[in-house]
Amino acid sequence: MVKKTSKKRRNSSKNKQPAKKLKKAKQNKKLAKPIIKKIVKKTIKKIIKKAAPKKIISAQKVVRPKQQKTTGSFLQTGIPGFDGLVERGITKGAAILLCGGPGTGKTTFALQTLAVSAKKGEKCLYLTFEEEPEKLLSHMQDYGFKPTELQKKDLFRIKKFDAFDLNRSVEALLAKASGELMIELDEVEGIIPKGFKPDRIVVDSLSAVAAAFFGKEQGYRVYLQQLFDLFKRVGATSFFISEIDEDTTRFSRSGVEEFLADGVFVFYNIRQKSARVNALEIIKLRGSPHQKKIVPFRIQTGSGIIVYPLEEVFTE
Repeated sequence: MVKKTSKKRRNSSKNKQPAKKLKKAKQNKKLAKPIIKKIVKKTIKKIIKKAAPKKIISAQKVVRPKQQKTTGSFLQTGIPGFDGLVERGITKGAAILLCGGPGTGKTTFALQTLAVSAKKGEKCLYLTFEEEPEKLLSHMQDYGFKPTELQKKDLFRIKKFDAFDLNRSVEALLAKASGELMIELDEVEGIIPKGFKPDRIVVDSLSAVAAAFFGKEQGYRVYLQQLFDLFKRVGATSFFISEIDEDTTRFSRSGVEEFLADGVFVFYNIRQKSARVNALEIIKLRGSPHQKKIVPFRIQTGSGIIVYPLEEVFTE
């Protein structure tokens, strides 16, 4: 009994001090408010202290994946609106297939992403088997990409090739290697200029290359496989343009390209009543989640392609 009463006395003595202060404070209204605030603050601090550790741990679990995101392994196209369709970006060194019918915006997309990259100081190479370099440079100038400045800094180059000359070179190499072709930087003259290591490459177009290999499908497939491997060895992110029919379910002439590629972007010219709408969609993109829908875009003089990722194009 003595022990119990002693504990009660101790507890009561502890509780008497703030009680006395409050009693005195009530007599003086000016002193009452700060004392009450002080007691409330202490109580709040105790509650926060108990709850804080659990909240901090849960917050770290949510935030850490975003902080540890390896953005250096991915790149953006720089095309307004398009990068909003992709969660991370395009993996560096990936091979992307740009396919669609004539006049759907494939070439503009390719030129624009190279121009954006070159402005950042990256080296870009445009390999054309169809269009004349002067015509491509004129298009770039119309869109405001300023190709002359990029060329002066040796950040952007356009190279024209004859696909049939390339076919003859490949056939000779195939015969020499007894059916096994390994393309090195110096074996096929002019594919990649000596002393110029590109960060991004565009091939325009695979359709022209495939036409040059007409009747020699095996040679074309071997060449294509080695071309993809060559660009990966160089470390360049590559974009291969492919002409396809609007109503086809295949995204390349041979059907091989879409399986070799890490990504497939399809461009459309969709008819809606009496007008046509430019649109695109990402069919596949390895290494990065992406939106799976057809979205519209516009090609404007002085700015190029502008994609509207929040809109959708509905076909009947």
